[in-house]
Amino acid sequence: MANAWKRNQPTKFFTPKTILLFLSTSFVLLVFFYLATQIQTPSPKTLKSLNQDLIVERKIKPFDCYNSPQAHPVIANIVEGLKYPFLYSLSDFGNLPDKPHKNIVRTLKGKPFRKADISGTVQELLEGMKGKEGIFLDVGANVGMATFAAAAMGFKVLAFEPVFENLQKICEGIYFNRVGHLVEVFEAATSDQLGNITFHKLVGRLDNSAVSATGAKMAFKSNEEIELQVRSIPLDDVIQETEPVLLLKIDVQGWEYHVLKGASKLLSRKKGEAPYLIYEEDERLLQASDSSAKEIRKFLHSVGYHNCTQHGTDAHCTKTD
Repeated sequence: MANAWKRNQPTKFFTPKTILLFLSTSFVLLVFFYLATQIQTPSPKTLKSLNQDLIVERKIKPFDCYNSPQAHPVIANIVEGLKYPFLYSLSDFGNLPDKPHKNIVRTLKGKPFRKADISGTVQELLEGMKGKEGIFLDVGANVGMATFAAAAMGFKVLAFEPVFENLQKICEGIYFNRVGHLVEVFEAATSDQLGNITFHKLVGRLDNSAVSATGAKMAFKSNEEIELQVRSIPLDDVIQETEPVLLLKIDVQGWEYHVLKGASKLLSRKKGEAPYLIYEEDERLLQASDSSAKEIRKFLHSVGYHNCTQHGTDAHCTKTD
């Protein structure tokens, strides 16, 4: 009977405890609405002003990763042995399932991907440029091993790659490494002429496409080679004269001379403003594109690059005056 009597008693709403809870909740809501009225959403004009230093108008639009079809399957892993590690989306799966790529085997064993040489080289060079203002140009970006080595350090990167399948891999790397704010990728080959150019792609390979059919098949003669038309643009048409460039890397399977000629304004900048230059100097590939190492060195001398050293099949060049 005692419990029944308690259930029939009228509920007291205005107790000291409920009044205190009501007043404190009201106070919090009033403070929230007051602060909300003080926050103004920037107008489109204001936003444009805030980002004007980040936006550079170029003659070519960046590749749209978000609207690009996704490649599959995707196998990615961290790259081994780098001071500034990044995730790399594997492009070569090998002959599945009988002979998978060695990096797939390493992943199954719980190991990272082996370090690619160009990644380490780019990071070593840019390590000495930290604190300087400027961008990294990756010409012949392939699947982004040099691009993401630089982006992992916080450098802005412009990457140029004409092969669609490679662009897909670069897009995957942009997602994995969360560097969309640092990397602009362009679906184009760089050259000394603006227009279109015939490009030769190897079926089943993403790393040996070239302007020259001979150059494309030189390392993998058994693979089928197909032709496609790609856009070509000189670097001088993309890079603004006031835009600082710290490092220029070129790996285009023998087309290096034409890329360099298309960047003559950039390379003619005075010492301290001209970029450190890395380019592939493989005489066989150069001859397949009707040029030579001697011709390249002569051109570089004409724009002030007198100090070039050989590092395997790559040449590293700087200005001495």
